[in-house]
Amino acid sequence: MAECTTLDSLLEMGFDRNRAEKAVAHTGNQGIERAMDWLMEHENDPDIDEPYVPPAGNTLGTTEEQSQSPTETSECTEFAEEGGDAKRPMTEEERKEQVKRLEELMKARQEERRERERKDEIEREKQRRKQGQELLQVKQKLQDDEMKKLADQRRREKMEDRLAKQRVKDKIARDREERARKFGGGSTSTGLSSPPSEAPLQSPLENQGAPPAKKDYDDCRIQVRLLDGSTLSTVFKAQEPLAAVRVYVQMNGANGQDFNLITPYPRRVYTDLDMEKPLSELGLVPSAVLVVTKK
Repeated sequence: MAECTTLDSLLEMGFDRNRAEKAVAHTGNQGIERAMDWLMEHENDPDIDEPYVPPAGNTLGTTEEQSQSPTETSECTEFAEEGGDAKRPMTEEERKEQVKRLEELMKARQEERRERERKDEIEREKQRRKQGQELLQVKQKLQDDEMKKLADQRRREKMEDRLAKQRVKDKIARDREERARKFGGGSTSTGLSSPPSEAPLQSPLENQGAPPAKKDYDDCRIQVRLLDGSTLSTVFKAQEPLAAVRVYVQMNGANGQDFNLITPYPRRVYTDLDMEKPLSELGLVPSAVLVVTKK
């Protein structure tokens, strides 16, 4: 009898009979509130409006239930008479009042669910914005590093140009000293002036060799082989983390796919812990080839 009361209440509240029968069955007939919660949680299920087929022995909403309902009603009536003050049938006004309270309860829970979904959407939007800002920061850092590399390259070129001019000047000075010795008159001054001309020559040569050594250890050229067979190639600082390479791949060729970075030989799959380590510590300096694989 309680099951019939729950079903009738749901029907009076405007729920479809098929949905109401499913709610009563799936909640184990534990009351109108549980049935309402089930309906609100599953209202968007693709199979919610498919005909309800009760399990064997469950005659909820079937012809057998209708044929048995007079007997059940009689039994409930007899039980009510024997129990004296046992639960009496509700009047029409009480029934309407109960339906009204249930409708208010359903509206309140729907409002709570909408509020919860709104908060979840706001939180997801915050996370998306945070990730976007982080990507922009990494992209800006890569651009700044590229500008620094270009500036360093220009400085090296200027230094090499100055050294080349200095070598030309030194050669002219030596030629003059050589001519002075041939024609006499200046051997003493030549001997005194010769060492200074040789000293600057050696110093620039030593300085000239320094930049390539610095480039070998401070810079790291990384070539990345993508899933489609194409390759990316760029230069990173040796102290940059592997995460910078991962972000570079995400921005230039990952197409939104999740991936792993590996070295083919010796084979090594880089984990999340490796992402925080600098390239020099991972043995990727001065150059390395990384392969992108699917997770």
